[in-house]
Amino acid sequence: MAESTVRLADLCDFIGVQVDPASRGDGVYVGLEHVASGRFTRIGEGKASDVQSAKYVFQAGDVLYGKLRPYLDKAVLAPASGICTTELLVLRPKEGVDPRFLVGVVHAPCFLEHAVAGTTGVQHPRTSWNHIRDFELPAFKPDEQTTIASILWEVHDAIMANEGTIEAGANLKRAAMRALFTKGLRGEAQKETEIGPVPESWDVVSIGSVATNTQYGLSVRGQTSGAYPILRMNCQEDGKVHYRNLQFVDLDNVTFGSFRLQPGDLLFNRTNSIELVGRMAMVEDARDAVFASYLVRVSLDDARCLPAYLNYFMNWPKTQDDIKRLASRAVGQANINASKLRTVLFPLPTLDEQREIAAALDAIDRKIDLHRRKRAVLDDLFRALLHKLMTGEIRVADLDLPALAARSKAEVAA
Repeated sequence: MAESTVRLADLCDFIGVQVDPASRGDGVYVGLEHVASGRFTRIGEGKASDVQSAKYVFQAGDVLYGKLRPYLDKAVLAPASGICTTELLVLRPKEGVDPRFLVGVVHAPCFLEHAVAGTTGVQHPRTSWNHIRDFELPAFKPDEQTTIASILWEVHDAIMANEGTIEAGANLKRAAMRALFTKGLRGEAQKETEIGPVPESWDVVSIGSVATNTQYGLSVRGQTSGAYPILRMNCQEDGKVHYRNLQFVDLDNVTFGSFRLQPGDLLFNRTNSIELVGRMAMVEDARDAVFASYLVRVSLDDARCLPAYLNYFMNWPKTQDDIKRLASRAVGQANINASKLRTVLFPLPTLDEQREIAAALDAIDRKIDLHRRKRAVLDDLFRALLHKLMTGEIRVADLDLPALAARSKAEVAA
């Protein structure tokens, strides 16, 4: 462990200089929306001319720390000068303190715990400079600060590169969906239909015409243990069913048989906020699971329509926008019942072309999933290093730095 400790106030000063945004022209403005949780660099910026009321001034090398809801872990290193919301504290490194090290300090899990412990307010919990300034950490020499910063930024940059690849994959998938569901794979001429242009040989049909069953789920309360897992809305993501944060139910054999999921079933989220209503996911591994009442099970005649094909079409952003317009709305809640779901129209090519379209999109999904798994590995490494380096549990002299750098680069390149 380090022989002595320092406080955050020994490493930086809080700079509370405020200005009128009107005096900054089209200069850079940074709000909380431009700061992602757990990241060292911002994800966007605004213009000073677009905001009002007094803002803090910052300069290159300052750390902008989010005091509102500090559990969100928002803090970035400023690459250039600008103004920011007063919900971001401007922390200026003292002479001899590496700015890249300082931003690592305020992302460390031990610092996060300290900041959260000092929050006030129920609706909008905030921490303060008067509280965080007293956070203690080992006293690292300047050269060790720089080495720690270099290690952390190496892994951080690998994470950001991975996120860039994931975003590129998502953009590719959206473009592929638009092409595949309007032009197909055969180079056919198109025809205009009630859902837009589709290849001439394709039909446009309703979900009800190809469904053998549309069934509401069980209206029962889940519990922490029981005979059968019950899938809920949180088990849907990106068109796939995930077995996580599960609840369970005990059922008699007849009820279980009626609601037991089968591979190829589609689960449609019929009620929730307008952002979440209309999502669909395909069951691949049924695991003797049943499903909750706010989901609708759609079973298809797979001699006419492949579940994977319809699942991809339903999760196409254009389709999601169209579906949400079908929803009836109450305060904070939207609903699409099974009858409305059965009226949804979609383009229907031959089974062979359906299979090829689903396979093409599945290949993109597999690439995206691979990089998401890599990001998860890098995130775990990043958090572990933040904790162990900032607490002095491990020292930079004990790390195999070339091996660590090679690992980070390999995760991105693979």
